[in-house]
Amino acid sequence: MHSNKMHSKRSSSRRSSSRRSSSTAQGSNTLSDGSAPEVVNTLAASAPPPRLLSILLFCPHFHPDLQAATGEVMTQLVHGLADRGHRITVVTALPWYRHHDVEPEWRGRPWRRESTSWGQIIRAWPFPTDKSDIMARAAGFAGQTALASALGMMAGRHDVVMGMSPPIFFGDAAWLAARRSRAPLVFNTQDIFPDVAVGLGALNSRRVIELARRHERSIYRRANAVTVLSDDQADNVRAKVVDPSKIHIIQNFADTERIVPSERENWYRHKHGLNDKTVVMYSGNVGLSQSFDLIRAAAERWRGDPSIVFVINGEGAARPDVDAWAADLANVVVVDFSPRDLVADVLAAADLHLVLLKSGLARASTPSKLYSILAAGRPVLASVDEGSEVCTVIARAQAGLSVRPEDESVFCAALDDLLADGASSLQAMGARGRRYAEQGLSPEAQALAYESLFLDLVG
Repeated sequence: MHSNKMHSKRSSSRRSSSRRSSSTAQGSNTLSDGSAPEVVNTLAASAPPPRLLSILLFCPHFHPDLQAATGEVMTQLVHGLADRGHRITVVTALPWYRHHDVEPEWRGRPWRRESTSWGQIIRAWPFPTDKSDIMARAAGFAGQTALASALGMMAGRHDVVMGMSPPIFFGDAAWLAARRSRAPLVFNTQDIFPDVAVGLGALNSRRVIELARRHERSIYRRANAVTVLSDDQADNVRAKVVDPSKIHIIQNFADTERIVPSERENWYRHKHGLNDKTVVMYSGNVGLSQSFDLIRAAAERWRGDPSIVFVINGEGAARPDVDAWAADLANVVVVDFSPRDLVADVLAAADLHLVLLKSGLARASTPSKLYSILAAGRPVLASVDEGSEVCTVIARAQAGLSVRPEDESVFCAALDDLLADGASSLQAMGARGRRYAEQGLSPEAQALAYESLFLDLVG
């Protein structure tokens, strides 16, 4: 178990050199072999850009489809770039994430176009399928990509094109559009495919895996730049590219203005019968990448203590299984997603938050919920791969504990340690986490980082 109490001082590597980027400030500035990944300088004051760009962005979710974390990230990025004066065309899906079906008010047409003050949004039918069927989802994403590719080609010429993955096929759509515009291509990886699917056992055919890996490498080869969220992901991608200078680390932001610490005894606790309870919460996608058996084991262990309640707040492919076993545990409360403007209250209602990621996934997936938890001023217990970005951030922030993944005994022991330390200790960890989040990457800094990268590529 690597659940040391995080008493070490915050790393002294946060230096002020002009080479330093705020996009790597929360992680090591080197890859596993000791070399430095290419970074983006975002420290320049927000002076007007030297030129205004026409940007084409392919992403699977965009406002109002904000239940998906990437929808929030891409929406904030676009508005940040628009505030800098750039013109943006967004090619995305009709809103569909929450119920894994197109929202009723958006049905009836295979695609829609909206004009905005900063450009346009083109929305394509997402071909929704069963979330638990990886191959069906891949086929659905391929259909969505084919439609998005055609719409992107009709959107005119642009100075730079970016495609977000997953779905990885959006890299192909972006490549086609970039070729048409003779523009540089930026490939953004939120999760690395096929590594996540292989790690979950969803892809187990050797031939299919090899084809998927060839496809992945071909996109890296065709891209002018590949942006990743963490050092873990940079190491992963670096092993698959010929030119490692393509790799740029730009972390997702912590929205410390929208998410602020607030009182724990709030409407959310009252609504769900949590008043005066110690609340241990998982909030986020209830998917196949998370090890919810850990919560089940902990709930069974503490089922005789009425003062402790475990809350699972979210929806996803694993939700039916969670609902089934949670029905037999009175100390487990399962709740649907709350609207975006209430997220801060949901996070504040917990005494302790959980970040859960199955073994082997940390180098392919970086849970962005961690930064929201820290922004809310709450401590964290993480079950993730040792030495991963999540462990590093928690240690630097001195905001909780991390343990090896999928080990019920060490998870419960760490949880017991945290709860035994009492409310004051948890509150102190949360306060340190908030201070750390305030030093992190803001939405504005993320937009500046991408602007700097785009301008460098355009020349």
